[in-house]
Amino acid sequence: MDYHLTTPIPPEELKKIRIGDIVYLTGTVVTARDEAHLKALELHKEGKELPVNFTGIGLFHCGPVMKKNVDDEWIVVAAGPTTSARMEIFQDEFIKVFHPGIIIGKGGMGEKTAKACQEETCIYGYFTGGAALLAADRIKKVRDVFWYEELGMPESLWVYEVEEFGPLTITIDTHGGNLTDESKKKIEENKNKILQEL
Repeated sequence: MDYHLTTPIPPEELKKIRIGDIVYLTGTVVTARDEAHLKALELHKEGKELPVNFTGIGLFHCGPVMKKNVDDEWIVVAAGPTTSARMEIFQDEFIKVFHPGIIIGKGGMGEKTAKACQEETCIYGYFTGGAALLAADRIKKVRDVFWYEELGMPESLWVYEVEEFGPLTITIDTHGGNLTDESKKKIEENKNKILQEL
């Protein structure tokens, strides 16, 4: 099924979605890669407030290419997804602490993230790798940027307003489903069958 969601996404809407469904997202999406995840969690542990409220919004694993226009406003040149497996070691903690509605990236995520999504009502949406220009086209406004001076362009928190951002194929849902893990198991089963036949 196709779903058109608007941030902040209510938990009851997220619970309707199953692995294999397609999502188009409108509203707020914030980019965050390795360093941004670590910095956010560190600030939380120190009791400091973050510049962004992640509750119910889209968290995009992305290191975008940005530039300023003639009016000195940031615009998106390209916004391709980063491989999400890089964030697996701390994504579950991030979900538990900050409660994003949907994680967006490429390549899927593992068991720890899937468990956190089930417990905290979050989903993971796979965005096609190599579609950086498509992603940029769906970003309608750059609302803000944080930690740019400290972390640099690809690692900053870029706050975007998006419209019909997608298609995002849901590979982790709120019910414990993980399409990436299921696919790996099927591949392994098929490999074993082929080896036995040989």
